Amino acid sequence: MKNKKKSGLRRLGNDLRKYSDAYMMVIPVVIFYLLFCYKPMYGILIAFKDYSPAAGIWDSDWTSSYGFQHFIDFFQSYYFTRILKNTLVISISSIIFGFPAPILLALLLNELKNEKFKRVTQTISYMPHFISMVVVCSMVQLFTSNKGFITYLLSFLGGPDCSLLTRPNYFVPIYVLSGIWQGIGWDAIIYLAALTGIDQELYEAARIDGAGRWKQTLHVTLPGISGTVIIMLLLRLGNVMNVGFEKIILLYNEGIYETADVISTFVYRKGLQDFQWGYSAAVGIFNSVINFVVVMVFNKISRKVSDVSLW
Repeated sequence: MKNKKKSGLRRLGNDLRKYSDAYMMVIPVVIFYLLFCYKPMYGILIAFKDYSPAAGIWDSDWTSSYGFQHFIDFFQSYYFTRILKNTLVISISSIIFGFPAPILLALLLNELKNEKFKRVTQTISYMPHFISMVVVCSMVQLFTSNKGFITYLLSFLGGPDCSLLTRPNYFVPIYVLSGIWQGIGWDAIIYLAALTGIDQELYEAARIDGAGRWKQTLHVTLPGISGTVIIMLLLRLGNVMNVGFEKIILLYNEGIYETADVISTFVYRKGLQDFQWGYSAAVGIFNSVINFVVVMVFNKISRKVSDVSLW
């Protein structure tokens, strides 16, 4: 046993000397995660305490029910069903309609033969990603206002002639479609990179067998990027409960809370506006646990079905 430990330490020492430059490059990354990801994790104790900034985390009193009172209050709250439903509806809608969009764009761009037109199209599709979220939301509010372009177009087709963001049933489509517009070009980069890695001889063999464009896409292109698609889908599912609160806060109002209020905005209001830090921390932990369970389950399913997984 001692000999194995010594040989292991010797191999580690040799590896450190041989690849010292690579290990030096890793040090800042390790320090970053230790300071900003792992060190703050002790703050989850707030969820189990009646936290007071004056007393601090350690000296604050534990809540009743063995420290789970905040969780019990949340599960029994009137808002629990509403915000859980809204979060799932917005997130699942974004996955159903938003996840395939960059894949389709990448496939279409891959078929273009005119390189100049292809580069221009790619550049235009990337641009919304670099626009500030505040500017994007201002544009959405402008286009969906009483006299906005989108409102005018819908009213011409028989839709409502009023601000769309005052109608609860229009919030989810506006959120999802604006998200697709903002991220489709940037997200397509990964799939374009995956497409370049497909062996061109496979296409040549498919053409010799008489396969047209559609069959080449179906039997060569899609299988060639399937691993990348599965990994990206797993990462997306791991954030199924994380609907960004910045965009929603900039777009919603009290009149559409019934469809726009999600877990992240609820945590924001309870923590920063109502100063219920322990309660908001408990809601945040619940959110993280659900995400963890979802990614674990789907990763296991993916590993059994396709042999592709995150770990």
